[in-house]
Amino acid sequence: MSYARVLCVGLVGVAGHLVEVEADLSPGLPAVVLTGLPDTALHEARDRVRAAMVNSGQVWPNRRITVNLLPAMLPKHGSAFDLAIACALLAGAGELPLAPMEGVVVLGELGLDGAVRPVRGVLPMVAAAADAGITRVIVPVGNAREAAVVPGVTVGAVDSLHRLVAFIKGQGPLLDRPPVRDTPPPSGPDLADIAGQDLGRHGLEVAAAGGHHLAMIGPPGAGKTMLAERLPSILPPLDDASALEVTALQSIAGVLAADAELVRRPPFQAPHHSASLAALVGGGSGLAMPGAISLAHRGVLFLDEAPEFAYLTLQALRQPLESGRVILARSRGTTEYPAQVQMVIAANPCPCANPAGDQHCQCSAIARRRYLGKLSGPLMDRIDIQIRLQPLGVAQLMTSETPAEPSAEVAARVRRARDAAAARWAAHGWRLNAEVPGPQLRRPPWRLPPKDTKALRAGLERGSLSARGFDRILRLAWSIADLDGRDRPSGSDVDEAAQLRMGEAIDRQAGR
Repeated sequence: MSYARVLCVGLVGVAGHLVEVEADLSPGLPAVVLTGLPDTALHEARDRVRAAMVNSGQVWPNRRITVNLLPAMLPKHGSAFDLAIACALLAGAGELPLAPMEGVVVLGELGLDGAVRPVRGVLPMVAAAADAGITRVIVPVGNAREAAVVPGVTVGAVDSLHRLVAFIKGQGPLLDRPPVRDTPPPSGPDLADIAGQDLGRHGLEVAAAGGHHLAMIGPPGAGKTMLAERLPSILPPLDDASALEVTALQSIAGVLAADAELVRRPPFQAPHHSASLAALVGGGSGLAMPGAISLAHRGVLFLDEAPEFAYLTLQALRQPLESGRVILARSRGTTEYPAQVQMVIAANPCPCANPAGDQHCQCSAIARRRYLGKLSGPLMDRIDIQIRLQPLGVAQLMTSETPAEPSAEVAARVRRARDAAAARWAAHGWRLNAEVPGPQLRRPPWRLPPKDTKALRAGLERGSLSARGFDRILRLAWSIADLDGRDRPSGSDVDEAAQLRMGEAIDRQAGR
């Protein structure tokens, strides 16, 4: 037989697509033609596969070889097709039987010595194969644990082309994959380490309960970074669907550990303020790779010293924060990555950042405005909670007899609040208050009584509050009520939400 077909999977962003690797061997001058929109790494597979086959004791077919990757209009990139191409060539040359490869997806990169090396993105590839009805996959041994977390798929592991050929011929077994361990998330920094800062702790708890964005402005040493680093410790562990999404993104980015398991702890990304736009939102030549905002999907994106980031880099976050996804258009195609994050911003109040507070600031009013002006109005309007932290005093640091409330106790309240919100919005498919569209909260049966929102409506009329800010205060009020175990927010909850949002309570007499 001069024709053979082997299944593989190609990735576009986090979406996997089943790819048929066709090989046709015909008489003519020896040559290898690779079609189906391959990238540079895939074009180079011709030399890798040839060397791997020869060094594995196989005979390279000295004929005209055409390798086609279907569907032809889907861009293909990376080296994960090497093993499938080698199998298709050997089967087309009559060296391998086709029957054992029917309905099996083959993934892996080949070294020149015939070794099968791990590749990025195996988890979403195997998940895509399972969605297409495939129940058997063969992957590099270095990716076997990662592939095994996908339910309903039998995973075979190989370390060399020679072993795979022997298995297909019935002359030897595949390697056993390591067992999947679903261990609890590792412990991290605890809120018990935070001295004082009751406002910051409360803002952090409300943010965790409703999935809200948070901005903290205060002098150095006030505890902004410590608070932000402890936000994951009060978030619930990821459920199966979210854990699969997060693990898949880390696999695509190549940051998943070799002994990978499902990532259960909400991710925490804290890029340096010198990070480029591509590093933050994603990018790169060809098809774009995920950035920090996508690697923080279902977790926390922390921007410390936020005004030090490049202005255009910060503005690029506006659309992902609103839509929960990043769409990156490049010459080779458009890639979409999920980006449902809780963003936490920390900033000093001025360039000099005097630890003693504003009363010792040496900056001019213009310098202060210019510094915080890098956090533009449209960006800050998307941040639900905006609080100012004060310097810690001796009494807060030295005289506390009992430790502060630990993360475990706060996490229990957050879990109850999230469960209440999820039950309330289950019929609509939302899980967090921050996901609820504003119009939903302004319609019966969720609309609050006019007496409770009179001050908000007055602020909207005066222009001191935007329509987006109006809706975000309502969402905060629902999160506060959930933390207190009440079915609906009260007027005091709206006041508290306005204080967390605007730094001060709205005058409730203003609407009169």
